[in-house]
Amino acid sequence: MNEDFYTYQAQTSPHPLAIEISHAKGSYIYDTKGKRYLDFVAGVSANSLGHNHPKVSEAIKNQVDSYAHVMVYGEFIQQPQVALCKILAATLPGTSAAVYITNSGTEATEGALKLAKRVTERSEIIAAKNSYHGNTQGAMSVSGVERQNAAFRPLIPGIKFIAFNCAFCLQKITKKTAAVILETIQGGAGFIESQNDYLSKVKKRCKEVGALLILDEIQTGIGRTGTFWGFENYNVVPDIIITGKGLGGGMPIGAFIASFEHMSLLKDNPKLGHISTFAGHPVIAAAALATVTEILEKNYLSESLRKEKIIRKHLRHSAIREIRGKGLMLTALVETPELAAKIILKCLEKGLILFFLLFEGKAMRITPPLTISDTELIEGCALLLEAIEEVL
Repeated sequence: MNEDFYTYQAQTSPHPLAIEISHAKGSYIYDTKGKRYLDFVAGVSANSLGHNHPKVSEAIKNQVDSYAHVMVYGEFIQQPQVALCKILAATLPGTSAAVYITNSGTEATEGALKLAKRVTERSEIIAAKNSYHGNTQGAMSVSGVERQNAAFRPLIPGIKFIAFNCAFCLQKITKKTAAVILETIQGGAGFIESQNDYLSKVKKRCKEVGALLILDEIQTGIGRTGTFWGFENYNVVPDIIITGKGLGGGMPIGAFIASFEHMSLLKDNPKLGHISTFAGHPVIAAAALATVTEILEKNYLSESLRKEKIIRKHLRHSAIREIRGKGLMLTALVETPELAAKIILKCLEKGLILFFLLFEGKAMRITPPLTISDTELIEGCALLLEAIEEVL
């Protein structure tokens, strides 16, 4: 299997972790040799309820027994799709929100950009330096790290970049601007939070010039930061929300959300202004519905904040310069990228899964399932501290 993995499967990095997976349950992943790994990454924030959660698994199995794919998105009335859209809309203020389900967060980014242009009849998009919104051409165009983009240019035109948390830079938002797209917390850049009411200032400037604010909630949403949506922490409501990752409980999904009035513009002039064959796949939608229902009905929002305190209490070491983030979207930073890599690999040896961030080499991702127990958190922190001691 190992040889076939490297021979036949296209790779995304020069040195994949290459654990050969047998099965996964709760907060643990097991390899084919029987080794158990405590998962502090949760599929990069995707496995909100851990692995093989009974509510999610049951929803998937029940839906498979009823029907799987039956028609392109938006033509047939399918209960899992409708129920998912309704429950997501109910998490937002007002009653006019409409949801467009996609296959991924990246596709949700593409849909949001199209919608902003359609609503405003403008073409300029403003994004943040060091941002990441996905890996298709449009999403890459608004992702602000040139070393990631350079090999694939030309990308789509009309994109300008500003510094995140720079209030002075907001003067670049003008009546030519269709939308400003920002991550609620910058992920790949190192889990950088909004400061000094920055997001509210962006929204105010957008309103002044008739632009829309798009907030990327792919990582911060669905309960990970202690509120259902990350932007609830920062006193702002965007015009368009992008979500993905944790929405599906480990299944591939995304969505973009806006007012019903705005979203209705995609269905005419031209017709089929946004369309997808497999978006809102009923099996995936059923998994997402079970995930969202479980998170809203249980105490996972406040639990994320309580568990953050456990991590911060038990993860103290002179080598850790800083812990950034909110709730169970955290990252520990050390002095050099080389040290971070050594610690992550040593943790893997010890049975703890950590991971890197895209653009901040000194960071180690800590985004466990929302369901992780206090005992498992403390165990993981202890393993991480042992790993640090062994590589220093």
